[in-house]
Amino acid sequence: MRKLVLNNQSFEYIRLAFSEWLDILGYCEESVYSIPLCVKEFLCFLEQNKVEHIRQLRAKHYHDYVDYLKIRPNKQRGGGLNSKTINHHIAAVEKLAEYLHHKGLYDIPYPSVKYLPVYRKEITVLTTDEVKALYTTAAQEHEDPLRSRDQVILVVYYNCGLRRSEGASLSISDIDLNSRVLHVRKGKNYKQRLVPFSKTSASYLEEYIYDHRPKLLTTGKESALFISAVNGKAMLKEAIYRRFKYILNACDDAGIQSKTVGLHTLRHSIATHLLQAGMRLEKIQKFLGHSSLESTQIYTHLIDKL
Repeated sequence: MRKLVLNNQSFEYIRLAFSEWLDILGYCEESVYSIPLCVKEFLCFLEQNKVEHIRQLRAKHYHDYVDYLKIRPNKQRGGGLNSKTINHHIAAVEKLAEYLHHKGLYDIPYPSVKYLPVYRKEITVLTTDEVKALYTTAAQEHEDPLRSRDQVILVVYYNCGLRRSEGASLSISDIDLNSRVLHVRKGKNYKQRLVPFSKTSASYLEEYIYDHRPKLLTTGKESALFISAVNGKAMLKEAIYRRFKYILNACDDAGIQSKTVGLHTLRHSIATHLLQAGMRLEKIQKFLGHSSLESTQIYTHLIDKL
């Protein structure tokens, strides 16, 4: 998409003006970048199909464009575009039509194409007893630095509900033990957020940061929270995941062993447990860093599974 070139100057003007409109409306930086990219591809499609002016746009063009997307190869990963990506394109074209109507071009039809069904993976959630079993397993590690680090991995990904990359990006300066707040600086779509944590979590973090993290370091210049026992440098997210799988495999809880569990399972679990405890959905949305409440509402369907 990035390499597409619009030869029609009026279409290029529409694309630029559309981007500015999204920015004025307050869309996030990622959306101001990605939505116009989809619109650009749609305008290129119109150009290639002999549409010379936006007023020539007809309902048929929307349907033809979706048919084109269904057979267009994925230029980055190979294969075709998945339903989620095609739906993103449809939403972008709908937003373009809204912009054109806003500019007074009411004779341009609004898209009437249907969104494609998206398959959602079944979400796995641990019970509170199963989470306790993971903490018990982490506490059984014989080497103190690794034991302490394992416990903090569970704190970050369960108690604080971080995504895998968010946890791997943490620095010790992001942990405020006095106010018991964790600062996520590199969240999804470049968004930052503050995540509170409990006194128990604070004790795990304090023990690791002051007593055991220094034993893993080979240099005092490393600022990452998670330090590798192999080279004394920041752990990559893949290494954190492997360590979590080590904890899982060492855990003898039958319920855990019967489930497919990853780091994101901990995030799903804390969200479900908070909802089960009566926390409002809007607060959980803020806690997780979801951009829309719809993303958080999936947890309302998981309570009965616990």
